[in-house]
Amino acid sequence: MDLSNLSFFYGESVDVDAIGTIVYRQEAHKFDGSLLHDFDFIVLVVHEEQEEELTVEHTLIGDLPCQVLHVTTESLQRWLIAGEKGDLVRCFMEGDLVQDHGDRLAMLRREYIEFEQPLRDRKMLYEFSQFLCIYVEAKRNMQSGYVIDAYQCVLDSLKHWARIELIERGVLPDKAVWEQVKELNTAIHKLYEELTQSTETIRQRVELVLLACEFSVMSKMAECSVLLLQILRSRPKPWSIEELIHHPELIMVRNELPLVMRKLVNRSLVKETVGWSEFSGYGSQGIRYTAG
Repeated sequence: MDLSNLSFFYGESVDVDAIGTIVYRQEAHKFDGSLLHDFDFIVLVVHEEQEEELTVEHTLIGDLPCQVLHVTTESLQRWLIAGEKGDLVRCFMEGDLVQDHGDRLAMLRREYIEFEQPLRDRKMLYEFSQFLCIYVEAKRNMQSGYVIDAYQCVLDSLKHWARIELIERGVLPDKAVWEQVKELNTAIHKLYEELTQSTETIRQRVELVLLACEFSVMSKMAECSVLLLQILRSRPKPWSIEELIHHPELIMVRNELPLVMRKLVNRSLVKETVGWSEFSGYGSQGIRYTAG
């Protein structure tokens, strides 16, 4: 069965309730992951909602063994922003659209390829929130004397910082982020080399990078938090942390959001207000947040 017949068979016979369906042909010499291993064809079916964010079927379509992946639009968008599940994302980006109700998948593809607003703001906030949490963990490890753990955290945080630099330049980060920044000869790549190749002690290298993180990335906090600040300004009424955590535009960073908010307050980019709430306990007041 060739690709055109597979597209017709699948598009006409299965998952008529799906938003869209993509068929991707995996070249034999490119098997490189357990998720896609040993299947010539991958069928990616995108749903508005389903019980699991990802379900997998192994099936015969005609006489052709196929792997069918069912995903939700929310999960797909999250993986695109986070740079996760690279094999699955490649199927989405490079496969043949055989169903696409309302051109929703084509528009999502185009947004990702062009890498313009608001996608850049969403990814910037995501990368910054990840960087910040790992950076704080690195500092805590150093304070506790766990130098090797701090080293690993710093290495991970630098990768998020590298992605921030690429986003600033309008470049979509990919899996080979260090190759990307090396070609651009950015300051972050020099820090990476200092951390991984210097003859200084591990403690000295970690302390150097932590200092650079403190003075360089923190100065970009407003730029990295544009999306969050826009949401805070979108209404006159202050926001509670609970409201922000459940905001659809902030789902990607809901776990890191409390820390990000405290840092924004410390940098005077966000203001706190207090007031009574029906959910506040006796003698307590709820904290609300606004941005000027």
